[in-house]
Amino acid sequence: MELQVGVKALLQNKEGKYLLLRRSPDKYPEAGAIWDIVGGRIDPGSPLLENLKREIKEETGLDLTDEPKLIAAQDILRVPGRHVVRLTYTARIDGEPRIDADHTEYKWFTGTELKNLENLDGYFKELLDNGTIVL
Repeated sequence: MELQVGVKALLQNKEGKYLLLRRSPDKYPEAGAIWDIVGGRIDPGSPLLENLKREIKEETGLDLTDEPKLIAAQDILRVPGRHVVRLTYTARIDGEPRIDADHTEYKWFTGTELKNLENLDGYFKELLDNGTIVL
């Protein structure tokens, strides 16, 4: 079985809004054009936070403004022969994103908007629904 580790971040700006990116259905045909938080798989042999900072920079062009806080670890077992461990952080960020080709748009959401958002990544939604993420 292949083990992979992913790092994700719920990013908040100075106004208290949260950044989500809409996945490109061309890049992610299995998931479709869903909203998700920033992140991706780590490069083995490099520290988790370096990977998180790299993913944020690649996907948004932005740099973190504070130390991220680890809030959750989830098992993703949807592909036979692959076990993904997803580590989710919260952090603050400044500026407006410049999204990469893996995404079609970005939007800043209030906590209420996030809770009521349709078409949300299932693993992120699980953290909202079970109270791990309190907005």
